[in-house]
Amino acid sequence: MQTNECPKCQSELRWSREGYHCDFCQVDFKKVAYCPDCNKEMEKLNACGAPSYFCHDCNELKSKSRAKTEFVEVEQS
Repeated sequence: MQTNECPKCQSELRWSREGYHCDFCQVDFKKVAYCPDCNKEMEKLNACGAPSYFCHDCNELKSKSRAKTEFVEVEQS
């Protein structure tokens, strides 16, 4: 099982309605997936409970297992 670790302090991130949150750093994150072929950001699709991703640059569906994911800090306004 994949753990969601804070990119700043490596503690486990907690899921909230807005996305992921690090209780130690007090920072919110969103999980972003990048295409394994062109490295562009992909759109997450949920069909029948099975997530997959769509790359608008390649115009193709990509499997979750091939996607490169990272946590990006959400800007506070």
